Amino acid sequence: MRITELTSQAYTVPLERSWGPGVDQHHLIVTTIRTEDGQTGTGFSWTPLVGAHSVLAMLEHDLPRLVVGAELAPACVLWDRWWAGLHEGGSGGITTMAIAAVDIALWDLRAKAAGLPLVDFIGRRRESVGVYGSGVNLYYELDELLDQVRGFVAAGQRAVKIKVGSPELERDLERVAEVRGILGEHRLLMIDANQRWDHPTAVRAIRSLAAYDPYWIEEPLLADELPGLARLRAEVPVPVAVGENLRTVYQFRDALTAGAVDFVQPNAVRVGGITPFLRIAELAATFGVPTAPHLLPELSGQLAMCVGAVSMVEDIDNASFQALGALAQPSGVTVQAPVVHTATAPGHGLIFATERLTPLN
Repeated sequence: MRITELTSQAYTVPLERSWGPGVDQHHLIVTTIRTEDGQTGTGFSWTPLVGAHSVLAMLEHDLPRLVVGAELAPACVLWDRWWAGLHEGGSGGITTMAIAAVDIALWDLRAKAAGLPLVDFIGRRRESVGVYGSGVNLYYELDELLDQVRGFVAAGQRAVKIKVGSPELERDLERVAEVRGILGEHRLLMIDANQRWDHPTAVRAIRSLAAYDPYWIEEPLLADELPGLARLRAEVPVPVAVGENLRTVYQFRDALTAGAVDFVQPNAVRVGGITPFLRIAELAATFGVPTAPHLLPELSGQLAMCVGAVSMVEDIDNASFQALGALAQPSGVTVQAPVVHTATAPGHGLIFATERLTPLN
């Protein structure tokens, strides 16, 4: 059985509220692969701001020579072939984001051909997994932030993540204190600096914020500054989470062996799809480090059912595909805080409402 066609189209998906200066929409690239007997699989790539045109170009001009005409095989076999064929274009970034769309499509196709939901095709290990409420809220006024957190609590969330990294530490301390007051002692609070600090600033900030019992501090330094993260982790009393801006299995390996991370946060698109996501999660488990998937809850929720050591799935406020109106029908992945359940049709269950989406200019 051979793959006979690979097609891709890019779209813009407006956000309900901007994530910051200039980030008022997401870019979604939807990819379809087709076999000689008419079977199809749907994949996607995604980016909030940078790279959509480049990802689309690689899907249209570089990947077809590796994909079209290839014998259908397990995803791990084909992924390694694609990686070898595109590696000179970069060892992560645009390359892995383009491969992700095809890899996800291949898993979808093979699961549908087997008549199984993706979770059961990979191998279900659990019936539900924890979920946390998350917001891109550093630019919110304090009353807006607190209203958002109250909404998470009202929805049943037992864990919440907020942004830190303000120019003045006092602002972060006030906001975290107020949020902890709403959450009480028994709900988890995670904080995310989005790579905004240098080392001395991070040490001072984290030691001060530790009074509010954060479950983790996310990206306190540049994500690929692994020696610095390892040194920081040894100096502060808060576990460190890193991964949304690591792009390859090798970078995660290096983070783990450096002792730089307590929670890994692979984004299934940025690392190259389902195949490397699963490799990263299993690698992390051998270090006793749990996986907390980054964004994309309709896919992350399914993958979290299948890995050995898992923390929680991120459900960012009003930014799932369902909330953004990007799906033609419910996927079968249901967030019922404080957990997520999956009951999809065969495949991953994601059917994009491409007829309603605006093509990328």
